[in-house]
Amino acid sequence: MSTRAFFLFFCLLVCSRTLAQDDLLNMLSDSAALDYTTATFKSTRVINGHSVETTPGKHLDFRISHRFGTLNSGAYNLWGLDAATIRIGLEYGVTDRLMIGLGRSSTQKMYDAFAKAKLLRQSSGARNMPVTVVFFGSAVVNTLRVPQETLTLQSRMAYTAQLLIARKFSDKFSLQIAPTILHRNRVENLNEQNTIFALGLAGRYKLSKRVAFNADYYYVPEGQLPARFANSLALGFDIETGGHVFALHFTNSLGMVEKQFIAETDGRWGQGDIHYGFNISRTFSFDKRARKNNSK
Repeated sequence: MSTRAFFLFFCLLVCSRTLAQDDLLNMLSDSAALDYTTATFKSTRVINGHSVETTPGKHLDFRISHRFGTLNSGAYNLWGLDAATIRIGLEYGVTDRLMIGLGRSSTQKMYDAFAKAKLLRQSSGARNMPVTVVFFGSAVVNTLRVPQETLTLQSRMAYTAQLLIARKFSDKFSLQIAPTILHRNRVENLNEQNTIFALGLAGRYKLSKRVAFNADYYYVPEGQLPARFANSLALGFDIETGGHVFALHFTNSLGMVEKQFIAETDGRWGQGDIHYGFNISRTFSFDKRARKNNSK
């Protein structure tokens, strides 16, 4: 068994055991009050990175993400609005605690697939759990054509594993940390590392019933990436409108998957390399029981 196969098997085993144990505890505590925390974040994304939220079971989330050019490109390019990159994704809730997703980005013509499993849920009452913990794993492939160079499918692949750990401190304020491992099968230079470690930090502050301020930042220790790359920082707002969630933000990262914004961010805020962008999410329900209840 290869190292990657063993790693994926181990992660799935841990997830399944944790989910089973938590379900057993739920049954044992049915007779006692158990209050689970909800809406730590409003979406499955903070801005660039994932949040601890998962798509509800039997629901399909259709997502469109845009990043425009940099603000310092000037009036001729309408401060970046003349240029745009896009990611389109479909994300499905297998259960309330397990979701899978597929996406395609115009940057590097990247295809990505991922899974998220909620291992622990913040709760109070019969059982006090101070944080929500989610495992995230993804695989991406760069399909951009490279002139005069033949690359195998394996060499184009990259993998990410994260533990998303978050706490909702109040109805308004939430924080998240995300220890991250990113492995790239191929790097541009021999002095680059194939496997890098990063730490994601994210927060949410609710400004009103429908508007929240969000931020996420990914720190990569010095020496793991070439000097031309910078840490990813994004600031923005979530706006709820019925079944839609609009996320408007500014970021120095053009890419919208982990390999790109963690390891390939070449923009710097201090130099005006800032991209305006937005995410749009629309969820569709395939839960017949829920639809029947709503129709009564």
